[in-house]
Parts: sequence; structure tokens; C-alpha cells
Amino acid sequence: MSYGYSTHLDSLNQEADQSLLGVRLGRTCIDANVPVTEVASQLGVTRQTVYNWFTGVHEPKQELLELIEAIIAEFR
Repeated sequence: MSYGYSTHLDSLNQEADQSLLGVRLGRTCIDANVPVTEVASQLGVTRQTVYNWFTGVHEPKQELLELIEAIIAEFR
């Protein structure tokens, strides 16, 4: 099943700074087809927040970093 990551989002993620944790989370979710709603729910944030991380617009708060690293490790 595809969760519908658009080619536009994929392109924005690829163009963003890959050293940013939120961008790496995005790449992982796009590649593994993990629904953004699942990630948002696990982290207690909105889907829009997660999309902003995926594209490098914003970075996650410090208190979420370990959880995000765990999500990346789980889906790699």
C-alpha cells in the first residue's frame, strides 16, 4: 500500500540539507513508505510539523531527538 508521498515532497526532501535530522526522518519515511500520520502520532505533533521537518523548513525540538532516532532505526 502506498501512503501517497508526492513527487514534490520527495523532491523537496532530496534538495534539503541531508544532515538535518528531520530531513533524514523524511527520507526514511518516504523510502519505507511509513505514513506521516503514524510518525506524527508517535511523536505527539501535527502532520504539518512532520512535513516541515521532512523538507528542512523546521527542525524537531531537542526533547524529540531520541524518539526520532529510534523511528529512523526502526524503519531502515
